[in-house]
Amino acid sequence: MSERESMPYDVVIVGAGPAGLSAAIRLKKVAAEKGAEVSVCVLEKGSEVGAHILSGAVIDPQSLDELLPDWREQGCPLAEVPVTENLHWVLTRGGKFTLPHLWTPPFLHNKGTYTGSLGNLCRWLAGKAEELGVEIFPGFAAAEILFHEDGSVRGVATGDMGVARDGTRKPDYQPGLELHAKYTFFSEGCRGHLSKELMRIFDLRRDCDPQVYGLGVKELWDIDPALHTPGKVIHTQGWPLSESGSNGGGWIYHQANGQVSIGFVTWLNYSNPYVSPFQEMQRWKTHPAVAALLVGGKRVSYGARAINDGGLQSIPRLVFPGGALIGDSAGFLNVPRIKGTHTAMKSAMLAAEAAVDAIVSQRGGDELTAYPEAFERSWVRKELSIVRNVVPLVKRFGDLIGSGLAGVTMWLEYLGLRMPFTLHHHPDHETLWRKDLVRKIDYPKADGVLTFDRLSSVFLSNTNHEEDQPVHLTLKDPTVPVEYDLPLYDEPAQRYCPAGVYEIVGEDVGEPKFVINAQNCVHCKTCDIKDPTQNINWVVPEGGGGPNYPNM
Repeated sequence: MSERESMPYDVVIVGAGPAGLSAAIRLKKVAAEKGAEVSVCVLEKGSEVGAHILSGAVIDPQSLDELLPDWREQGCPLAEVPVTENLHWVLTRGGKFTLPHLWTPPFLHNKGTYTGSLGNLCRWLAGKAEELGVEIFPGFAAAEILFHEDGSVRGVATGDMGVARDGTRKPDYQPGLELHAKYTFFSEGCRGHLSKELMRIFDLRRDCDPQVYGLGVKELWDIDPALHTPGKVIHTQGWPLSESGSNGGGWIYHQANGQVSIGFVTWLNYSNPYVSPFQEMQRWKTHPAVAALLVGGKRVSYGARAINDGGLQSIPRLVFPGGALIGDSAGFLNVPRIKGTHTAMKSAMLAAEAAVDAIVSQRGGDELTAYPEAFERSWVRKELSIVRNVVPLVKRFGDLIGSGLAGVTMWLEYLGLRMPFTLHHHPDHETLWRKDLVRKIDYPKADGVLTFDRLSSVFLSNTNHEEDQPVHLTLKDPTVPVEYDLPLYDEPAQRYCPAGVYEIVGEDVGEPKFVINAQNCVHCKTCDIKDPTQNINWVVPEGGGGPNYPNM
């Protein structure tokens, strides 16, 4: 008999991000409209709602308008800074070219959008959900999927607390809690570890492309008030990734309180194992146009997170017996718009509507087929269809030619001339070249003023894990990284990780050893994605561990 206690709900939601909270709110509102009562629980692995949330962020309010039409009058922090100016820079090493708006379709112009902290938006949404009777449990990580005897999902169990690194129980040991539900929504964000298991168990990816990713590295800066223009939004592409033939780009968002959100996304299909996304971000800040903005400023926060870049052709089957994937667990990001919050929220609302109908009809544990059917009819699918070939074109033909071709296809699709083809993706972990086939990259040393090292950056993320706990960055075969990755790729994990988790020690004496500093992990998931052997498997640490972002 299990020593774990259990709690029953109609719907359990894993993850208190924008999708999970939107689902919770919509569940309660639709149930009330139907005169029904639906019990809803949200689990959040962060120490508080918003602690693990990181985004640029420029947000299209379309879904928020549908979910809570009076949000602007209800004290929502997102309403503080509407976007007032939108620029796109193409960078060379020392110069830039501003892309004219006439060259881009109207949906890329950021009209009617807002910029601010996605974490603070989630905190506000959590308050609205709790007002409706939603139970939210921060600091509890969903660690295990529970199943009925027929194979349908029964719910989830939270991780045990107080387990030592060697697996023994410490004096403060507490067993996890089982949460049972008629339907369980998985809203873990990009590369969720339970979502990954569900895709494997139910073969949810059998009819779609592999998901592909980018790594976003973000900093918040307090800048000179004379240089601050609230609502000004800038996106960049080109240098410095152009030097390694990689793809991605930067952002500069002028937000509230004299702050700018700056960040850089490196697409994880890069081929040179010496590429370091963290170092590319630091180098990007040295461009004259970026550096000029930061003169006299102070960096106040740091974080990193992987994002889904695959788009429409990489969305898996969304439902399975007893549950659904919502938000970034499935991958609804619109890459050219650099926006996914509105699409993630809408997917969650569609799933919630399907679940309420099922529960009112006395159903449970089956497939919510009304959810994917509603998605096929929704504006989300139409929006993602228009841009479905953009990422593959840029990857195939490079920044200059690929972006031009992508622009043509977006214009044609926007005007109603659907392209008779959909280009496909290849997994990011298969793209690395051997180290003897590439040029080694020597990144400049951090100056501590404009550019920084990884350890001082992790300090600003407020990352903390209970040190005496099982390592959550697990290796399927502990001998593989040194025996395979090191000779071929010079162990790329020590460069693609933005938090200094992975190190090779002992090389100078001919005895290289792979070391995992799990306490540094900011939960970005890049190692789980980019490892060429797919030997690194990210699982949740003890609840409450990881970064504690105040306003990212």
